[in-house]
Amino acid sequence: MTDTLTPVAAGRLFSRPAAVASCVAFVLIGMLQALYGPAVPGVREEYGLSPSGAGLGLSLHFAGGVAGVLAFNAIHSRISNRTLLSASYALMALGGAGFALAPDWPSALAAAFLGGLGFGGIDYGLNQLFAVGFGDRSTAMLNVLNAHFGIGAVLGPALIAWLGPANYTYAFGACALLAAALVLCTGGVRTATADATAPPRTSAPLGPSRILVGFLALYILNVGVEAGVGGWEPTHLETVGYGTSVAASATAVYWLMMTAGRFLVVPVTLRYTPERILTVCAAGMTVCLLPALVKGAAPVAYAGVGLFIAPVFPTGLTWLNRALPQAKRAGAWVIAASMIGGVAAPPLLGVGIEASGIHAVPWLLTALSAASLAATVWLITLTRRTAR
Repeated sequence: MTDTLTPVAAGRLFSRPAAVASCVAFVLIGMLQALYGPAVPGVREEYGLSPSGAGLGLSLHFAGGVAGVLAFNAIHSRISNRTLLSASYALMALGGAGFALAPDWPSALAAAFLGGLGFGGIDYGLNQLFAVGFGDRSTAMLNVLNAHFGIGAVLGPALIAWLGPANYTYAFGACALLAAALVLCTGGVRTATADATAPPRTSAPLGPSRILVGFLALYILNVGVEAGVGGWEPTHLETVGYGTSVAASATAVYWLMMTAGRFLVVPVTLRYTPERILTVCAAGMTVCLLPALVKGAAPVAYAGVGLFIAPVFPTGLTWLNRALPQAKRAGAWVIAASMIGGVAAPPLLGVGIEASGIHAVPWLLTALSAASLAATVWLITLTRRTAR
């Protein structure tokens, strides 16, 4: 089945307008995910909820995201790329509109799960397609794509701050409208599945399972550091003597550095292999976390972590696709693992912090980052061995 509606270059899955629309889609999913936290005061007032009850909205969103990744991966070989993306946008539109218009909290939670399904479909679909859809520029384009997620994550809270938490429904409604509009922007996506573009398998029979375990470990550890810094940096900075506003601003800088890092690494990806980039990133994260033990250096140290951690998620997908070209579920499993890790890491770190004290945050994060570096080196050894 071939796309006859919009011409695209040979070997490319996206026309330029479709690539731009895909970046807008990542702004959208970044914004949608980031809306739930700032909307909590308005949600509590609307439905008379406790803080933990209101937090279920984000939990259902992530649960839907994991389900969406796995579900769309399971059916991707039987549907076109355009259908996958259109269905995901439609689910996000229904979920956003449903959350904005829900008559009661159970209905709102169902809508959050529905929107999460679409979120997972977009996260899986576009990451997989960008990993193979631009030839030698795929790593660069993956970083550009994921940088737009960070832009959305900044815009979401800003939109709630401008509207006021009581008017959170307008923010979710705007996301629903944008998702619906994106359904009309899939004409430049080729209908061939990502699997059809994959190179022949060259790895040894026992290699893929070990390599996949290595990538799962790498992504879980990396997201553990990412979410751990985002979740615990403000508390750590306040504990060592910074004011609340300074701690919040420093955390915002951390997320902004993650976004900037993905743009800045684009020219680097055109010259160096993904494994070399990931090795430097893991080492840089580890080195940057140690100065966070010193009060005066901590905000800058956390910003440095954001810069180094930025390329890991998108660049690792290109490496995974090359290492396991015919492992159809590999990308879906690591993306799902990253979502689960993002939810589980902050509370698990909290257990360690309860045992060791808040001052141990940099040590705990350094241990995770060092483990991420070890996983990267192990993966390099495995992939070189199976390539022989």
